[in-house]
Amino acid sequence: MTTIKGLSPSTTQFDGSGLRVAIVHARWNKSVIDALVAGAVAKLKECGVKDSNIVVQSVPGSFELPLACSKVIAGSHVQAGASAGDLLGLTFGGSTASLTSAKPPPGSDTSAPPPTVVNIPNTPFDAVIAIGVLIKGSTMHFEYICDSVSHALMKLQVDTGVPVIFGVLTALTDDQALLRAGLGRGENKGHNHGEDWGLAAVEMGTKCKSWTEGKFQ
Repeated sequence: MTTIKGLSPSTTQFDGSGLRVAIVHARWNKSVIDALVAGAVAKLKECGVKDSNIVVQSVPGSFELPLACSKVIAGSHVQAGASAGDLLGLTFGGSTASLTSAKPPPGSDTSAPPPTVVNIPNTPFDAVIAIGVLIKGSTMHFEYICDSVSHALMKLQVDTGVPVIFGVLTALTDDQALLRAGLGRGENKGHNHGEDWGLAAVEMGTKCKSWTEGKFQ
Protein backbone atom coordinates (compact mmCIF):
# COMPACT_ATOMS: atom_id res chain seq x y z
CA MET A 1 0.00 0.00 0.00
CA THR A 2 1.35 3.38 -0.99
CA THR A 3 1.61 6.25 1.47
CA ILE A 4 1.29 10.00 1.14
CA LYS A 5 3.90 10.53 3.86
CA GLY A 6 7.23 12.03 2.94
CA LEU A 7 9.03 15.30 2.23
CA SER A 8 8.30 16.98 -1.07
CA PRO A 9 11.64 17.89 -2.66
CA SER A 10 12.36 21.58 -3.08
CA THR A 11 12.12 22.98 -6.58
CA THR A 12 15.13 25.20 -5.82
CA GLN A 13 18.74 24.03 -5.72
CA PHE A 14 20.23 25.84 -2.73
CA ASP A 15 23.89 26.84 -2.76
CA GLY A 16 25.60 26.05 0.53
CA SER A 17 29.05 27.31 -0.43
CA GLY A 18 28.68 30.38 1.77
CA LEU A 19 27.21 28.58 4.77
CA ARG A 20 28.75 27.36 8.01
CA VAL A 21 26.94 24.42 9.62
CA ALA A 22 27.41 22.57 12.90
CA ILE A 23 26.34 19.01 13.63
CA VAL A 24 25.91 18.10 17.28
CA HIS A 25 25.20 14.41 17.87
CA ALA A 26 24.61 12.08 20.78
CA ARG A 27 26.60 8.85 21.13
CA TRP A 28 23.81 6.51 22.27
CA ASN A 29 22.99 3.87 19.63
CA LYS A 30 26.25 4.57 17.80
CA SER A 31 25.74 2.51 14.65
CA VAL A 32 22.58 4.44 13.80
CA ILE A 33 24.12 7.77 14.82
CA ASP A 34 27.17 7.21 12.61
CA ALA A 35 25.00 6.53 9.55
CA LEU A 36 22.83 9.59 10.19
CA VAL A 37 25.82 11.89 10.65
CA ALA A 38 27.46 10.53 7.50
CA GLY A 39 24.25 11.10 5.55
CA ALA A 40 23.95 14.69 6.77
CA VAL A 41 27.58 15.49 5.99
CA ALA A 42 27.31 13.95 2.51
CA LYS A 43 24.34 16.14 1.61
CA LEU A 44 25.96 19.27 3.05
CA LYS A 45 28.98 18.69 0.82
CA GLU A 46 26.76 17.87 -2.16
CA CYS A 47 25.14 21.28 -1.70
CA GLY A 48 28.53 22.99 -1.72
CA VAL A 49 29.23 23.45 1.99
CA LYS A 50 33.00 23.45 2.43
CA ASP A 51 34.72 20.86 4.64
CA SER A 52 36.18 23.66 6.73
CA ASN A 53 32.67 25.03 7.34
CA ILE A 54 31.27 21.76 8.71
CA VAL A 55 31.91 21.35 12.44
CA VAL A 56 30.92 18.08 14.16
CA GLN A 57 30.67 17.83 17.94
CA SER A 58 29.45 14.98 20.15
CA VAL A 59 27.74 14.73 23.53
CA PRO A 60 26.83 11.68 25.64
CA GLY A 61 23.09 11.55 25.00
CA SER A 62 20.12 13.32 23.45
CA PHE A 63 19.26 15.07 26.70
CA GLU A 64 22.51 17.04 26.34
CA LEU A 65 21.74 18.21 22.80
CA PRO A 66 19.87 21.47 23.59
CA LEU A 67 22.59 22.83 25.89
CA ALA A 68 25.34 21.73 23.51
CA CYS A 69 23.64 23.35 20.51
CA SER A 70 23.14 26.54 22.51
CA LYS A 71 26.83 26.70 23.46
CA VAL A 72 27.95 25.89 19.91
CA ILE A 73 25.84 28.73 18.52
CA ALA A 74 27.17 31.14 21.16
CA GLY A 75 30.73 29.98 20.61
CA SER A 76 30.52 30.63 16.88
CA HIS A 77 29.58 34.23 17.65
CA VAL A 78 32.64 34.47 19.87
CA GLN A 79 34.73 33.25 16.92
CA ALA A 80 33.01 35.79 14.68
CA GLY A 81 34.07 38.59 17.00
CA ALA A 82 37.62 37.34 17.24
CA SER A 83 40.35 36.97 14.65
CA ALA A 84 43.98 36.13 14.38
CA GLY A 85 44.67 39.83 14.79
CA ASP A 86 42.76 39.94 18.05
CA LEU A 87 44.82 37.04 19.34
CA LEU A 88 48.12 38.73 18.51
CA GLY A 89 47.15 42.34 19.11
CA LEU A 90 47.01 42.97 15.35
CA THR A 91 44.20 43.88 13.00
CA PHE A 92 43.36 42.16 9.74
CA GLY A 93 40.62 42.98 7.24
CA GLY A 94 38.40 40.61 5.30
CA SER A 95 35.98 37.93 6.31
CA THR A 96 38.68 35.46 7.30
CA ALA A 97 41.87 36.38 9.12
CA SER A 98 45.13 34.96 7.77
CA LEU A 99 48.55 34.84 9.36
CA THR A 100 51.81 34.63 7.39
CA SER A 101 55.37 35.28 8.39
CA ALA A 102 57.02 38.52 7.38
CA LYS A 103 58.92 38.79 4.09
CA PRO A 104 62.57 37.70 4.40
CA PRO A 105 65.13 40.51 4.42
CA PRO A 106 67.15 41.11 1.24
CA GLY A 107 69.97 38.62 0.74
CA SER A 108 68.51 36.01 3.07
CA ASP A 109 67.99 32.36 2.17
CA THR A 110 64.74 32.03 0.21
CA SER A 111 64.92 28.25 -0.22
CA ALA A 112 62.92 27.65 2.96
CA PRO A 113 59.33 26.40 2.54
CA PRO A 114 56.63 29.06 2.22
CA PRO A 115 54.99 30.28 5.41
CA THR A 116 51.93 28.47 6.71
CA VAL A 117 48.63 30.27 6.34
CA VAL A 118 46.29 29.93 9.31
CA ASN A 119 42.64 30.56 8.53
CA ILE A 120 40.45 31.32 11.52
CA PRO A 121 36.70 31.20 10.81
CA ASN A 122 34.93 34.33 11.92
CA THR A 123 31.39 33.76 10.80
CA PRO A 124 28.70 32.32 13.10
CA PHE A 125 26.86 29.13 12.24
CA ASP A 126 24.03 29.52 9.76
CA ALA A 127 22.37 26.29 10.91
CA VAL A 128 22.84 23.52 13.45
CA ILE A 129 21.76 19.89 13.05
CA ALA A 130 20.97 18.12 16.32
CA ILE A 131 21.19 14.33 15.91
CA GLY A 132 20.13 11.75 18.46
CA VAL A 133 18.53 8.31 18.52
CA LEU A 134 16.00 7.48 21.22
CA ILE A 135 14.59 3.94 21.34
CA LYS A 136 11.74 3.15 23.72
CA GLY A 137 12.55 0.89 26.64
CA SER A 138 10.47 -0.48 29.49
CA THR A 139 10.20 2.76 31.52
CA MET A 140 8.93 6.32 31.01
CA HIS A 141 12.47 7.59 30.40
CA PHE A 142 11.86 7.60 26.63
CA GLU A 143 8.79 9.85 26.87
CA TYR A 144 10.44 12.34 29.22
CA ILE A 145 13.54 12.72 27.04
CA CYS A 146 11.60 12.97 23.77
CA ASP A 147 9.32 15.67 25.10
CA SER A 148 11.95 17.79 26.84
CA VAL A 149 14.50 17.65 24.03
CA SER A 150 11.93 18.45 21.34
CA HIS A 151 10.65 21.51 23.19
CA ALA A 152 14.14 22.74 24.11
CA LEU A 153 15.48 22.52 20.55
CA MET A 154 12.43 24.33 19.18
CA LYS A 155 12.80 27.10 21.77
CA LEU A 156 16.51 27.40 21.01
CA GLN A 157 16.02 28.14 17.33
CA VAL A 158 13.21 30.61 18.00
CA ASP A 159 15.26 32.41 20.67
CA THR A 160 18.52 32.56 18.66
CA GLY A 161 17.16 32.92 15.14
CA VAL A 162 19.49 30.12 14.04
CA PRO A 163 17.80 27.13 12.38
CA VAL A 164 18.16 24.03 14.54
CA ILE A 165 17.30 20.99 12.44
CA PHE A 166 15.49 18.33 14.46
CA GLY A 167 17.48 15.18 13.79
CA VAL A 168 16.34 13.19 16.80
CA LEU A 169 14.82 9.81 15.94
CA THR A 170 12.15 8.73 18.42
CA ALA A 171 11.76 5.06 17.58
CA LEU A 172 9.66 2.44 19.33
CA THR A 173 11.92 -0.43 18.20
CA ASP A 174 15.47 -1.07 17.03
CA ASP A 175 14.19 -1.86 13.53
CA GLN A 176 12.39 1.47 13.27
CA ALA A 177 15.64 3.28 14.06
CA LEU A 178 17.67 1.16 11.63
CA LEU A 179 15.23 1.76 8.77
CA ARG A 180 15.40 5.52 9.31
CA ALA A 181 19.17 5.40 8.99
CA GLY A 182 19.16 3.28 5.83
CA LEU A 183 20.33 0.25 7.79
CA GLY A 184 17.27 -2.01 7.62
CA ARG A 185 17.99 -5.67 8.36
CA GLY A 186 15.86 -7.03 5.53
CA GLU A 187 15.64 -6.33 1.81
CA ASN A 188 14.15 -2.95 2.60
CA LYS A 189 17.06 -0.90 3.93
CA GLY A 190 14.89 2.12 4.52
CA HIS A 191 15.98 5.72 4.02
CA ASN A 192 18.76 7.65 5.72
CA HIS A 193 17.02 10.66 7.25
CA GLY A 194 20.38 12.29 7.89
CA GLU A 195 20.39 13.21 4.21
CA ASP A 196 17.10 15.09 4.65
CA TRP A 197 18.53 16.95 7.63
CA GLY A 198 21.58 18.04 5.65
CA LEU A 199 19.36 19.40 2.88
CA ALA A 200 17.10 21.11 5.42
CA ALA A 201 20.09 22.82 7.04
CA VAL A 202 21.22 24.28 3.71
CA GLU A 203 17.71 25.39 2.75
CA MET A 204 16.93 26.98 6.11
CA GLY A 205 20.38 28.51 6.49
CA THR A 206 20.06 30.12 3.06
CA LYS A 207 16.47 31.28 3.53
CA CYS A 208 17.06 32.73 6.99
CA LYS A 209 19.99 34.74 5.65
CA SER A 210 17.75 36.18 2.94
CA TRP A 211 14.81 36.79 5.27
CA THR A 212 17.08 38.62 7.73
CA GLU A 213 18.06 40.95 4.89
CA GLY A 214 14.43 41.52 3.96
CA LYS A 215 14.67 39.45 0.78
CA PHE A 216 11.79 37.16 -0.13
CA GLN A 217 11.57 35.04 -3.25
